[in-house]
Amino acid sequence: MSLILGMDPGASTGVAHFVDGQLVRLDTITPVEIERTIREVMPARVIFEDSRLETRAWNARTKGAYGAALATARSLGQVDAWCRLITEVCAELGIPAHGVSPTAKGAKRGAENFAIYTGWTERNNQHERDAAMVAWPYRGAR
Repeated sequence: MSLILGMDPGASTGVAHFVDGQLVRLDTITPVEIERTIREVMPARVIFEDSRLETRAWNARTKGAYGAALATARSLGQVDAWCRLITEVCAELGIPAHGVSPTAKGAKRGAENFAIYTGWTERNNQHERDAAMVAWPYRGAR
């Protein structure tokens, strides 16, 4: 059995579980549960949306407003730290971890489009869908 874990780190972290290439579970966890989840399931690989790889965060999202820039910086700094946590925990455990930029992950999918694309028809949220989509191209990796 090969378990690939997809993660969308954030205040609500989406987690997608792929077993032998099939999406079998979606969860939303808190940041404090990121390390615990990785250690408990010991996946063969972790694929995560890595905000540190996105270069357009300041140009595209802040539009010159100081307050918006500060809010973006705080939020992005938190997510960057969670990305670093994923990388370091996986390195300690010998688990390959690969970050994918938000742009490379692709556009967000609504629930209906997600169901058509993945075959997953159970309840889900945007964080879980993002976690699944970031790992989708790697779901069959070993």
